[in-house]
Amino acid sequence: MGHLDHAAFGWLTPVLSYVMASIGAALGLRCAVRALGSTGPSRRNWLLAAASAIGTGIWTMHFVAMLGFGVTGTEIRYNVPLTVLSLLVAMAFVSVGLFAVGYGRDRHRAFVIGGLTTGLGVASMHYLGMAALRLHGQVHYDPALVGLSVLLAVLAATAALWAALSIRSPAAVTAASLVMGGAVSSMHYTGMMAVSVRVSPSAGALSGATAMQFIFPLAVGLGSYLFLTAAFVALSPMSQGREVSASARRPVETIAR
Repeated sequence: MGHLDHAAFGWLTPVLSYVMASIGAALGLRCAVRALGSTGPSRRNWLLAAASAIGTGIWTMHFVAMLGFGVTGTEIRYNVPLTVLSLLVAMAFVSVGLFAVGYGRDRHRAFVIGGLTTGLGVASMHYLGMAALRLHGQVHYDPALVGLSVLLAVLAATAALWAALSIRSPAAVTAASLVMGGAVSSMHYTGMMAVSVRVSPSAGALSGATAMQFIFPLAVGLGSYLFLTAAFVALSPMSQGREVSASARRPVETIAR
C-alpha cells in the first residue's frame, strides 16, 4: 500500500479549502435569500446564481484540498473531462435542491428534498473528482467511511438551508455558511480517509494533466469568480422583495414560515 499524504503543504490547503467552501456557501445562501424575496425571472436568476456559487465553492474546496494530496511511489494526474464533469454535476444537483426550496409549497418537504439533493451533489462531485485521478496503482474505498461521508454531506446541507432560509438574517446566513463550509470539508476528509492505494510501480507515462497544469489555474479562476460575484451581490439593491405585491408574495411566505 502506498502512503497517502493529505496535507503536503501543511495547514495551507485544508484552511484555504475551508475558506473557499465557506465563501461559496455564504454567497450561494445569500443569493437564495434574495431569490425568496423575488418573483418571476428574478427568482430563477437568483437561484441559478446561488447554485453556481455553492457548486463552484464545493468544487474549489475539493480540488484546493487535492493540491496537498500525494501518494508515495507514484505521480498523480487528472482526467480533464471527468474533472470538468464533476463541477457541472455539482452545479446541477445543487440547482435541483435550491429550486425545490425556492418553488416548493410544503416547507418541510422542500427542505428535505433540497438538503438531500444538495448533499448528494456534494458527494457526487467528490467521488467523480476522485474518479478523475490517474496514478500507477489501484484506488480502494472503505464502504462504511464512504457512507458516513455522504451522510455528513446530506445532514449539513439540510441544516444549512434550513438555518439560512428560515431565519434569513445576515447572522444566520453567515453561521450557516460556516457550518456548511465545515461540513463540506469534513465530508471531503472523511471520504479521503476511506481511500487506500495499492501502488503498482511503472515507467509508463500517465494520461491526464498535473494539478499545477490544470487544477491550480482553474481553481484560481473559479475562486476569482466567487469573489467578483460576492462583490456584485453585496452591491446589488435589495428592492426586489419590497416591490412584489401581496398576492405575489404568498408562495414565498409559505416557505418562510
